Amino acid sequence: MLALKLSLTPILILGASLASRRWGNAIAGWIVGLPLTSGPVSLFLTLSQGPRFAEQAAAGTLIGTAGQALLAVAYFWAAEWRDWPLAAVAGAVGFFSCGLLLQALALPPPALFVIALVALTAGLAITPRPERTCRAVSLPRWDLPARIVVATTLVVSVTAAAPALGPRLSGIVASFPVFAVVLTIFAHHHQGKEAARLVVRGLMMGLYGFACFFETISLLLARVPAAEAFGAALLAVILVQGLSFRLMRRRRPSAIARLGEERP
Repeated sequence: MLALKLSLTPILILGASLASRRWGNAIAGWIVGLPLTSGPVSLFLTLSQGPRFAEQAAAGTLIGTAGQALLAVAYFWAAEWRDWPLAAVAGAVGFFSCGLLLQALALPPPALFVIALVALTAGLAITPRPERTCRAVSLPRWDLPARIVVATTLVVSVTAAAPALGPRLSGIVASFPVFAVVLTIFAHHHQGKEAARLVVRGLMMGLYGFACFFETISLLLARVPAAEAFGAALLAVILVQGLSFRLMRRRRPSAIARLGEERP
């Protein structure tokens, strides 16, 4: 199990990071909206704790999806007046405040799914698309190794702490957008607030597929074999992400050229 965690997670994160470099930070925020860490966490929880535990954790991850939308909105507006440290704190406060509130309400997964979709749609509506072009920046050599270490540490830590945290809290913690925050902070520090705002808006566009992935898991995991449940969830996220990508390109064809990190 540990060998699987230590191999699968770095491969997923490396692939996503190289894709964002190849096509630009263009869709960096959109790419990290994929369940790159929380997806493996859900799989490992299924294997180690059982389908029922992982099903409840998926509900917690739906809570975290709404929290990510609030994090993105909080960072977007805090960046207007503050540099990245305070903007990051504002985003984290937004995430955990939303998570604790929805956790206290103890809503069923379908209701949490609807709340997540409403939060994402409202978040995109109240965060206007930045118009300024972002300045390019070269990434340091430690960037990719750092992403891999952070992602692997998160997956191993959450799955190890799952019995103590309980299923829903495990799902909420696993859905904290570590890579989105790292990308946003880096963009803010090196390219300015407009670059950071583009990343968090891309994140919200990518989270529709994320929400569909975990809604599928919560509906199917206790009813069909795990392989079928995760296969259906993977199909759902591919279909929804494909649609959201088309919408991003339709809205602004040149966004991919301006959103991102330059090729090294």
